[in-house]
Amino acid sequence: MPHSIIKRILQANVYDVAIETPLVRAKQLSARFDNDIILKREDLQPVYSFKIRGAYNKLRRLTETQLAQGVIAASAGNHAQGVALAAQKLGVKATIVMPSTTPDVKVNAVRSWGAEVVLFGDAYDDAFAKSQEILAKTGQTYVHPFDDLDTIAGQGTIGMEILRQHEGHLDAIFVPVGGGGLIAGVAAYIKYLRPDIKVIGVEPEDAACLKAAMIAGAPTRLEQVGIFADGVAVGLIGENTFAIAKDVVDEVITVSTDEMCAAIKDIYDDTRSITEPAGACALAGLKKYIEKNKAQGETLIAINSGANVNFDRLRHVSERSELGEKREAIIAVKIPEQPGSFRHFCKALEQRNITEFNYRYADEKQAVIFVGVQLGGHPHSRENLLADLKDYEIVDLTDNETAKLHVRHMVGGHLRSNKGELLYRFEFPERPGALLKFLNSLGGEWNISMFHYRNHGDAYGRVLVGLQAVGEETDVTRYLDDLGYPYQEETHNEACQLFFK
Repeated sequence: MPHSIIKRILQANVYDVAIETPLVRAKQLSARFDNDIILKREDLQPVYSFKIRGAYNKLRRLTETQLAQGVIAASAGNHAQGVALAAQKLGVKATIVMPSTTPDVKVNAVRSWGAEVVLFGDAYDDAFAKSQEILAKTGQTYVHPFDDLDTIAGQGTIGMEILRQHEGHLDAIFVPVGGGGLIAGVAAYIKYLRPDIKVIGVEPEDAACLKAAMIAGAPTRLEQVGIFADGVAVGLIGENTFAIAKDVVDEVITVSTDEMCAAIKDIYDDTRSITEPAGACALAGLKKYIEKNKAQGETLIAINSGANVNFDRLRHVSERSELGEKREAIIAVKIPEQPGSFRHFCKALEQRNITEFNYRYADEKQAVIFVGVQLGGHPHSRENLLADLKDYEIVDLTDNETAKLHVRHMVGGHLRSNKGELLYRFEFPERPGALLKFLNSLGGEWNISMFHYRNHGDAYGRVLVGLQAVGEETDVTRYLDDLGYPYQEETHNEACQLFFK
């Protein structure tokens, strides 16, 4: 590990704008898991995220000439706000290029700090390309969100604070990972002074770029990146960040969307604050570490990295938190289509509460019902439920993403046609014209037999579509590839087969 990064961290200047955030013991979580669980509250920063540290330190290291020319960055959220505030503090012109799909709450926040906002493209890569185009014309300095040594050093001041604030025994620190700037800075400092403390990275299962790099031994681009935890939705770990992290990170844990939702609820229960998914990522990993290692009596710190969450997204978080806490199961059950069947089924649940029940008459002999059942939170509660229902034909859908996102809202839509139907799941950019572009792309050769969409306050909307051929055309993928929207066929998904076919 190069000593130069430690020197940079010690020399980092962040407190003109950043605050020293507190360590807060999570009392309820600590009691529940029989470990001392502590949160590092970076959600309390002026921009509600740790990103202000690295952004300000980077700007402070620029020359007078560079500052006079201004700075530019591409970002869809927290980094944008950090650069904007840092630039305002130093009296520097800042241009932030953001995807056109960025929610207004984030665009307005960046503008409120005095930065010029340029909206371009549907995704971060589009915004980045535009920022480089502007950079070539203006000569501004580009401020990278993570893969810059001065940015890494600014984030490393969190590690300094943790060791200063908690001088006693400490077993592990859990750090959310996107591009790696935060974990590189924190882990480098922690391991330099306290190599006995584990530093564990936590990533979403569908955005695990550090884990992929650790396995490959070099940064490796992910083919697709999940967008739920947008603050850590990065497809390629940074070159500089990986060069540091590979030597100082002990382990990488991946967590699901449901587990992050559960962690958001945990933080709220203990602090009455609402974090963004990326902000709760570390705590979700901490809980998984305890379960995996059967840890007891350990002192564990999770970095709550930010609280820039869109209000509209909270309904999705609330809907999924019980699943993430293993307090709810989603199942499909076949029961006889006759009076008393539902009553007998409820009796078999052994006093468990039903949280959801979806059904529509479709067959005179057999009914397929979509049921949510409340569990006790015990690790084996789901297995016990399935054992109690052994006399029924059951499909466990608790881990079926399509079932949880779409099918639960669409039960009863069995196909009433002899024509074949193909099902696809899409991510549409949340902007005017996205649906029209989709409809135009089909060229009149395909009929939409089903369409489900639900806005969760993200930059992208999740859509489930049923398609039927109008003429002799049999290959719809050539239309979908030209469309350019990420998609996945769900025709043979077990949940879709049960409820739509």
